Amino acid sequence: SPPGLLLLTSFLLHVKEDRASPTRLVCDNRLIQKYTVEAKDMEQRVGQCQALPALSCPAVLPLVDFTFQQWKSKSNETKRREILCDLALLVGAAAGAQGQVTEECGARQLRQLYRHANSFFLLLQTFSWEAGHWELSCSPHSMEQTHITSIFLTYRQLVQGKLRFFFHDLAKVLCK
Repeated sequence: SPPGLLLLTSFLLHVKEDRASPTRLVCDNRLIQKYTVEAKDMEQRVGQCQALPALSCPAVLPLVDFTFQQWKSKSNETKRREILCDLALLVGAAAGAQGQVTEECGARQLRQLYRHANSFFLLLQTFSWEAGHWELSCSPHSMEQTHITSIFLTYRQLVQGKLRFFFHDLAKVLCK
C-alpha cells in the first residue's frame, strides 16, 4: 500500500528519540495538503463509479464537524484522542463496506480509503503527551449511512478539518 506506507515511512524517519512526534508530517505543511488533495480525489473517483449499491448493513460514521472555538479550547492530547475515535469508526466503516461492494471501482476506492485512514490511525497512536498505557476509549458522536459516498465525504472532512488543524497546532509546538 504505497500511500499508507509513504505516510508511515515519512513519520518513522522523523521520529525524535526522546518522544515520538510526526515532525515532518507536522512541520512540512505540504504533506497534509497532499493528503487533503488525495481525500478529495478519492471522493471524486468513487462518485464516478457505476452502480454503487446501497449498503445493506449501514456504515457507522463519526460526526466530524466542530466549531473552531471549541477546538481551540481542547488540549492536543484531547484532540488526538478525538481524531483517533473518528478514525477508528472510519476504518471500521470502510472495512465493513468493502465486504458489501463487489463492483471493482468502488471496491478499489474503499481499499485505498481504508489504507489511508488506517495509516493515520496507526500514526496517531504512536505518540501521546500523557504517561502510562494508552487505550482507545471513546464514545464519538456518530450516524448511520447506507451511501458509500458518505464514507468518503466524512474522511475528506476529517482530513480537511480536524487533522489539518491538529497538525497546525502541533507545528506551533514541534517546529521551531
